[in-house]
Amino acid sequence: MTQVYLVDDHQIMREGLRALLQAWGHTIVGESADPTQALADIQRLKPEILLLDLNLEGRSGFELLAEMQRRHVATRCIVLTMSAQPRNVAEALRMGALGYVLKGSAGSELAKAIEAAVQGKRHLGADVADLAVQSFTHHEDADPLATLSPRERQIIEMVVRGRSSAEIGTELHLSPKTVATYRSRLMAKLGVGDVPGLVRLAIRCKLVDDGTL
Repeated sequence: MTQVYLVDDHQIMREGLRALLQAWGHTIVGESADPTQALADIQRLKPEILLLDLNLEGRSGFELLAEMQRRHVATRCIVLTMSAQPRNVAEALRMGALGYVLKGSAGSELAKAIEAAVQGKRHLGADVADLAVQSFTHHEDADPLATLSPRERQIIEMVVRGRSSAEIGTELHLSPKTVATYRSRLMAKLGVGDVPGLVRLAIRCKLVDDGTL
């Protein structure tokens, strides 16, 4: 019997997962839609497995992965998401996730991922394995920032230069909360889990010069 914690911003998704996992003999020890609450719960409850969505209504699952990695939390993570972006797969694995399962996959893929994670092993379904390969064979001159709007690029540049949400909000006439939401969504969209990762991406894509930071 495996203790599992669920992080997803859709209640109906959590209810469906709970029913499925309990039918398989697992125990759901907690659930949340908020990364901050989830981190506190995970540290207190110490579940064996975390099932984590990446897009959390203005927040990013990468935030939780980054904090778990920084705090050396022992709970093993499986990302369960709609995101089929190669860079998201690569970043999740880099940040310690042992599994990456697409929500459109068969239930058997999730079952295999949980079984592997309990044993400390990594599991990627066939489709996700292909995405991982794409992330490592992706041409370095491709620009992941190309799809961003001018406002999004402006906010990224200000973030990587160390500006706070309050400072950015004052300059752009936005509330700090709106700036924080922009930042979380952009980090999830670009497949980075923390500000240092965003800085590396901005330098690689020549959005900023590392000599000016």
